[in-house]
Amino acid sequence: MIRITLKGGAVKEFEAPVTPMQIAKSIGEGLYKAVCVAKIDGVVRDLRTPIEHDASVELLTFDDEEGKRAFWHTASHVMAQAVLHLFPTVKCAIGPAIKDGFYYDFDVEKPFTPEDLEKIEAEMKKIVKQGIPLERFELSPEQALELMKDDPYKVELIQEHAGKGEAISFFKQGDFTDLCAGPHLPDTSRIKAFKLTSTTGAYWRGDSSKQMLCRVYGTAFPKASMLEEHLKAIEEAKRRDHRKLGKELGLFTILDEGPGFPFFLPKGMVLKNTLIDYWREIHTKAGYKEISTPILLNQDLWHRSGHWEHYKDNMYTTVIDDTDFALKPMNCPGGMLVYKTEPHSYRDLPLRMGELGLVHRHELSGALHGLMRVRCFTQDDAHIFMMPSQIKDEIIGVVRLIDQVYSLFGFEYHIELSTMPEDHMGAQEDWDMATNALKAAMEELGRPYEINEGDGAFYGPKLDFHLVDAIGRTWQCGTIQLDFQLPERFELEYTGEDGQKHRPVMVHRVVFGSIERFIGILIEHYAGAFPVWLAPEQVRMIPIGEAHREYAKEVADKLDAAGIRVTVDDRNEKMGYKIRQAQLEKVPYMLVVGAKEMEDGTVSVRARHEDKGGVKSVEDFLTQIKEEIACRES
Repeated sequence: MIRITLKGGAVKEFEAPVTPMQIAKSIGEGLYKAVCVAKIDGVVRDLRTPIEHDASVELLTFDDEEGKRAFWHTASHVMAQAVLHLFPTVKCAIGPAIKDGFYYDFDVEKPFTPEDLEKIEAEMKKIVKQGIPLERFELSPEQALELMKDDPYKVELIQEHAGKGEAISFFKQGDFTDLCAGPHLPDTSRIKAFKLTSTTGAYWRGDSSKQMLCRVYGTAFPKASMLEEHLKAIEEAKRRDHRKLGKELGLFTILDEGPGFPFFLPKGMVLKNTLIDYWREIHTKAGYKEISTPILLNQDLWHRSGHWEHYKDNMYTTVIDDTDFALKPMNCPGGMLVYKTEPHSYRDLPLRMGELGLVHRHELSGALHGLMRVRCFTQDDAHIFMMPSQIKDEIIGVVRLIDQVYSLFGFEYHIELSTMPEDHMGAQEDWDMATNALKAAMEELGRPYEINEGDGAFYGPKLDFHLVDAIGRTWQCGTIQLDFQLPERFELEYTGEDGQKHRPVMVHRVVFGSIERFIGILIEHYAGAFPVWLAPEQVRMIPIGEAHREYAKEVADKLDAAGIRVTVDDRNEKMGYKIRQAQLEKVPYMLVVGAKEMEDGTVSVRARHEDKGGVKSVEDFLTQIKEEIACRES
């Protein structure tokens, strides 16, 4: 008999060997039908994996991230099998699970059409109905190459692993066999509801010098109701797409002359500058001093910082006076140089320096996406230089600052602590000290956090803040990175209370992350209907007729003098048309004026929130909107 310890600590005994599928069935039919994969002694495995010794076993369903990945990965295999049934000459590349679904890349003579996707879905339904088992097997590299000799993409992948001398893993489902490490669902029948959502072009392995493939995206769920809910969310996301709204609202554009380099239009600049004004206000109150460092610095600096070795492929470089220079991808090395411009003592610390720095990073053209993924952006950076004894308090202060900002916009969020990656600088003991300092700060705050193993920056561990928008999507924005390495590389010093020289500890942190990306998130979060304090146009005056234009302009002048962003729509159009136009442009307030308002010195207020509308005196409306702006109501 072997002892199986389940999640929660319960222990069950079985005759060896036993599979996770058998364990699930012994617990209940509901779990047996819902389980996707199992975590055996911490490793995610197929449900048919035999267990021959005492082990801890966690049975994972679609509610678990690993369960979702196996579910979607299996769905990608079903799609590939269906494609080959319908289009036998197609060559299969790769088909992983991704966030919210899966994709598969195919080498095709011509891209798939929407009609093709309907046919593929119909064939997938047949495969699912058959409940075909997915069976794992292994071959030597030589045998694997022979099996896949007609598929150049699989051959390339096998050849990369052939030198390691390890067995190559495959999964077979009926007449379809794929090179794959798994794990997968036991059979195809569990994929109850699915939808192929789109197709696009994608270079093989993301390399623009290689073959362009046809990528088919899809998603799948255990229940039709879950799929329906997901598709509704996709439609809502399309309605909120910041690229669409950015164009309609005149906020920004991206032109062929600068792919990945956004142009902010006048209304977009009002929005951007309002965010920056808020950033400056809260950082001044929190004791930060603002600096600005050059965007172009020489190669020696980037060698000293470690970016040349770790980040060069993402940097834009040039030559000036026979010397290599690079556009900065990050602000931190410039912050180091500012610190070194004068000596410091322990009395100066902590020293908090903020910078709204324009950074440039080379992104592949296929990865560019509106304001969310660009090649240049403004990073709301700050670097805090401190003594080791000050670490916990400074981390707590930054967490509270980030919480203040996200709460203002109505964002919920969760925090991940990312630990030392393989490609890192510095000794293990420094990393342990830094990681423990972050943990201690979080524990004192009483904030829950998740561990994200191996995803820290190359110079230190970090806390990442993942905010949730109005329709439940998650975005990584804020980060706090603790760094013992760069102060060492740049030989930063301060004079301690003992009169000796000491090395400061440094924190890198951002709140918005990228101001451009944060604006994209806000556009989608609010669906373009910004709170009054953020709205590029806060009030639109609408005179009913020509006789009322002068009064509308008089009221607009009063609002403008009070700092309210206001325009007058005095076009020779019907009032209903003007109101509809203002609604489409998401203006929070419309002030309609006619003969009655002129006579009484009032305005007829049409507000986004009905309780703020009605007929008001100009002074009362001014008081109302000024209070709303001052407290930054969402």
